[in-house]
Amino acid sequence: MDTVPRAGRPRASSRETLAEAACELFLEQGYDATSIVDITRRAGVSRSSFFNYFSSKSDVLWSNFDARVDAALIALARLGTDADGPAVQQALRPMLQGFAPDPLALALRNAAAMGVEGELLRDTGLRHARIASAIAATARSAGVDEVRAVILGAALATAVLSSLRVWAEHGAGQASLETQFDEALRSIHDLPWG
Repeated sequence: MDTVPRAGRPRASSRETLAEAACELFLEQGYDATSIVDITRRAGVSRSSFFNYFSSKSDVLWSNFDARVDAALIALARLGTDADGPAVQQALRPMLQGFAPDPLALALRNAAAMGVEGELLRDTGLRHARIASAIAATARSAGVDEVRAVILGAALATAVLSSLRVWAEHGAGQASLETQFDEALRSIHDLPWG
């Protein structure tokens, strides 16, 4: 039995190894030209290993953020009739706290080079709709009328996603994402909660 380690990437599969391989390939040959097979080859893992961690190429970019969104939606639902502006903002804040540069930040900063502009636009819209809908539902359960609830949902979801985009474009890790979010929240202060 040969016990000499192979050169190149380790055989063990991991989310980070796959994400790194995907981002390298997106930068080298573009998003559309990169297949899942290309990613798994670069990572040195099987195609089935890819699907243990990700459901699609796009999921490579969004999976870390989606986990944060899922947690925020649970926190919003727990607010119930006691929801108000500060409580909703507090439920949203963990999506952006401690956010380290990751595949999404890399893609936002290098969208043109990676060829992911259309993908990011579409996928950002999906996340915006999820976040806005949850905020609007929380507002309605606290007695806010329908139109105001929808406006609040859209405004706060935009604050989250635009903060993330601007932070990444300016060089993730160079500035504070939380500060960017606070600035976005101040810009919508004319939309009172109640």
